[in-house]
Amino acid sequence: MPEKEIKAKKSIGIDASPPQASCDDERCAWHGKMPVRGKVFRGTVRSAKTAGTVIVEWGYHRYVPKYQRYERRKSRVAAHNPSCMKAKEGDRVVIAECRPLSKTKKFVVVEVIR
Repeated sequence: MPEKEIKAKKSIGIDASPPQASCDDERCAWHGKMPVRGKVFRGTVRSAKTAGTVIVEWGYHRYVPKYQRYERRKSRVAAHNPSCMKAKEGDRVVIAECRPLSKTKKFVVVEVIR
């Protein structure tokens, strides 16, 4: 009886753990043909109403020299949500930059931090 072949996990070049579920989404960084490059952000999912898309938000501080103080700001980005990730509102996620997928989507979810 031949031994089962152990399938090597795909490396996407980012220190992120692969999802437990599998999918057949072409735009998935782990199971499809979507290469990731460039910026990587951690944020919170604020909206998951659109099919296959999540809105990710993260906050940062910006220094205002005139008042010698910092102000709070936030960034919001649309990202592709593959079916193996299943990110919901309130989840902490890691998103990575990829090629443009639509007019506003240029990121893909690569890890969900529950």
